[in-house]
Amino acid sequence: MLSIAHGPTGAFIASKINNPFISIPLILASHFLEDRVPHWDVGQGLTHQKKSKKSAFLQELFIDFPLSFLIVYLFFQVGRPFDYRPWLGWFFGLLPDFIEFPYLFLNFRGPLMKKFAAFHTWCHRSTSNKFWGLLPQFLVILLILLLK
Repeated sequence: MLSIAHGPTGAFIASKINNPFISIPLILASHFLEDRVPHWDVGQGLTHQKKSKKSAFLQELFIDFPLSFLIVYLFFQVGRPFDYRPWLGWFFGLLPDFIEFPYLFLNFRGPLMKKFAAFHTWCHRSTSNKFWGLLPQFLVILLILLLK
């Protein structure tokens, strides 16, 4: 799933649940649950070499990641004093992808990383259809906007 869904989801949970011992596990669980929903993301095509690692990395770095940051800023910070909770939630919402980055892009294949990547891959349900793959992510963002 794109960072534009994971980051705001984490920010939303952290902004609603003040206790980090409750919110952080929920945020991490939400990441894997969102990945279970069939979706399209910038890594689509890496497995079958239809997209280069460089292309996926650049799309993530310059489009998806900044949009995620911008959405959290617009939804949770504009017109309000600084609150670290949405940003902490944003970070933990993206943490599984940050952890998997060295495996996917730097070929780091340590035993723990392999197990984590296998679990994360098992959670992923991808679709190559961009419309149906992006629709659930936009619905998540809309739901967060309505419930925040």
